Amino acid sequence: MMECKKALVEAEGDIDKAIAILRQSGIVKAAKKADRAANEGIIVADISDDVQRGALVQVNCETDFVSKNETFQAFVAELGKRGHDYGDGEMADAVADDLAIKIQEIGENIVVGGNTRYTVEGIGVIGSYIHLGGKVGVLVELGCGKAETCSSESTRQLGKDICMHIVALSPKALDRDGVPEEDIAAEKALYAKQVEGKPPEIIEKILGGKLNKFYSQNVLREQAFVKDPEKSIDELVAEIAKAQDDEISIKRYVRYQVGG
Repeated sequence: MMECKKALVEAEGDIDKAIAILRQSGIVKAAKKADRAANEGIIVADISDDVQRGALVQVNCETDFVSKNETFQAFVAELGKRGHDYGDGEMADAVADDLAIKIQEIGENIVVGGNTRYTVEGIGVIGSYIHLGGKVGVLVELGCGKAETCSSESTRQLGKDICMHIVALSPKALDRDGVPEEDIAAEKALYAKQVEGKPPEIIEKILGGKLNKFYSQNVLREQAFVKDPEKSIDELVAEIAKAQDDEISIKRYVRYQVGG
């Protein structure tokens, strides 16, 4: 209220000028806080009613105390809804003025840590899961052969289960092709040292087995399902698809973690 009063006095009662003064003041104050570390925060997901669009947004602040503040949480929830309007990574610049005003209101540095927008390509469904009160969040897109498969409760539950699995096990990639080359090279170098001195044919066999184990631990499709380790994620998806006489695939996913 005092800030508003000062702005009105400075603007000689002109409301529009006072608003401009407040906005400028907020930008200046936000700039002063911009270098302060923002390692706390929350993640929100917003899925359209037809589950054809989804947005995942991470907003960081300085302290856990603020991350639990109702004003901050309401602000992040609103940004989550607006996440459908911006492409991946575009939100931070687009909402800079809003962030400046909120920084002035709350008194901490606030930054958009990331935003991802999914729109179903072809026939599919978007799923999400938020864990630990917003500390970890996942967005996933499933593809189906038939529209009725994607609208079924079992397919939507599958999407949620896969998101929960990703939250828990944090895979490096969807499939083997997505694993960074440097990660594979590092693993091969480690294994090579372990088999030094053995015959070439033995080395090749051992390296192949160790690399397969690495993939089974780090590739989503090959990981053991966290809720039923007797089956892989691929086997889980195939089971749900077969029950509906259709095909289901995991097209893509993204995982955010506060402080991670």
